Amino acid sequence: MLGWSVMFFVVAIVAAIFGFGGIAGAATGIAKILFMIFIVLFVLSLVSRAIRRS
Repeated sequence: MLGWSVMFFVVAIVAAIFGFGGIAGAATGIAKILFMIFIVLFVLSLVSRAIRRS
């Protein structure tokens, strides 16, 4: 999932360089959403691992 987030971020940067504002905005939004989902899942996995150990 982090790979998808990075890919959409790169697409947004390339689109912004070439002046495609709508595409850049959409790709940035998707990258932000995927990154937040990744962070939530990462924290949940850390918490579940900590609970399992104790």
